[in-house]
Amino acid sequence: MNALQALLPLTPTAIEWIGTCAAILTTGSFIPQAWLIFRTRQVEGISVGMYSAFTAGVALWLTYGVAMGSWPITVANAITLTLASAILVMRLRFR
Repeated sequence: MNALQALLPLTPTAIEWIGTCAAILTTGSFIPQAWLIFRTRQVEGISVGMYSAFTAGVALWLTYGVAMGSWPITVANAITLTLASAILVMRLRFR
């Protein structure tokens, strides 16, 4: 256990549950945005630069999750990458 882990001593099961809950909440937060853009085709407020950087970052998190063997990180980032990529493509397409 390192110094950071000592601040919040949790069991491995509790840690996985926290990761899973975080993954569900953060990944799920993209669904309304993607659905709204798909439905309305309104993309004026979406920054291409921000979404490009974000999508690249999510791809790296996905790679990290696979390398670490962490299902919450892997699954959440695979879904988030799909949604963020869809938003980015719609932003580029529906100018």
